[in-house]
Amino acid sequence: MVRRTVIIIKPDAVNRSLIGEILSRFEKKGLKIVGMKLMRFDVNKIDEHYGHHKEKPFFKELSDFMSSIPCVFMVLEGKDAVNVVRKFVGKTNGRDAEPGTIRGDYSMSTQSNVIHANGDENAAKIEIKRFFKDEELINYEKIDFNWLYASSEKSKFEEKD
Repeated sequence: MVRRTVIIIKPDAVNRSLIGEILSRFEKKGLKIVGMKLMRFDVNKIDEHYGHHKEKPFFKELSDFMSSIPCVFMVLEGKDAVNVVRKFVGKTNGRDAEPGTIRGDYSMSTQSNVIHANGDENAAKIEIKRFFKDEELINYEKIDFNWLYASSEKSKFEEKD
């Protein structure tokens, strides 16, 4: 089934001019961008998004880092998008991430690991609503759709949650 997922290109990647490199990987894979914006991560949204880390000693540094400069927030769509994106992103600690993954290629850190991706489909649904209004998500037909999926996959593709 078609799924949507959120990614956040973090301040370290924005500052290192990696937006295009990261975006290009997802586009080349065949994921469709249905929402995208550049904005500063609001402190209240940081508290909501990273609330599970609030009592940890690194939370203040994480909050300062994520609000330091704008981030790129995106919603990507495709068959099994959450799982596909997780594989592309790699392990949280960039030093442990496999070469060829985004973190494996561009990160040496746990915090400054260039990108955030949803851990599962439930988190994706929550984060899409957290960062995007319904009218900010655009449905459209990609011209390369017929080249991305087998005919047996296309019929199931139209089944949305």
